Amino acid sequence: MGRSALRYGVVICVTAILWKLASVALGGVILPAPEDAGRAFFAALFTPVFWVHFSVSAYRAVAAMILAWGVAFPLGLVMGSVKRVDDLLAPFVFLTYPIPKIVLLPVFLLLFGLGDSAKIFMIALILAYQILVTTRDGVKSIHPKYFDSVRSLGGSRWNVLREVLLPAALPHGFTALRLGTGVSVAVLFFVESFATTRGLGYMIMDAWGAMDYLTMFSGILGMSVLGAALYEIANVLERRACRWMFLRDKG
Repeated sequence: MGRSALRYGVVICVTAILWKLASVALGGVILPAPEDAGRAFFAALFTPVFWVHFSVSAYRAVAAMILAWGVAFPLGLVMGSVKRVDDLLAPFVFLTYPIPKIVLLPVFLLLFGLGDSAKIFMIALILAYQILVTTRDGVKSIHPKYFDSVRSLGGSRWNVLREVLLPAALPHGFTALRLGTGVSVAVLFFVESFATTRGLGYMIMDAWGAMDYLTMFSGILGMSVLGAALYEIANVLERRACRWMFLRDKG
């Protein structure tokens, strides 16, 4: 956590310097000074309205990530290890992978309504493809000798799953999940920018429409904090689930 704090501290300082230079160049009207935006953000932290928007966005993002992982990781594990399943599903997955899923948002809104469900499913769909493809490719890359070693010792399918498939697939799945946090937050902003009255995306666009730029940047900073928190949560989960990998790196 110490390294993470230092890393984020350096990024914040560099961003603040660049932000200040841009604010001075633009006259400070469209782009407020970082200290003004920072004061507005900290003031917003003590208002219940901000936390309503933040909690709604956090719920949508976390629920989508859990749903995406719960469906895509096991499916990627199966596709990577069972040739029949892979032969059946891989063409469908790779033909639909390049399609920009966000264009399906109006369809999701028609199917699931204007509530949280459509937004969660939209984020989950986009993230699930990343997890699925990465996990499947990770399992596919396992050398056959590892399977032979476990089977030669009398290992069952459960032993193969526990000793070979999961150790190979988990790092790939968590890497996709961790890197997908940025995509999740970006899609979250898009789906919250219309057809809703709650969430940080709505807060940002509503303030932008009212030309309340300090509130707008409070929402932007809030969404940035949410993205960083999700990234670190995924990082911690990876370190706990793939503990052997990090112990090996230390050794």
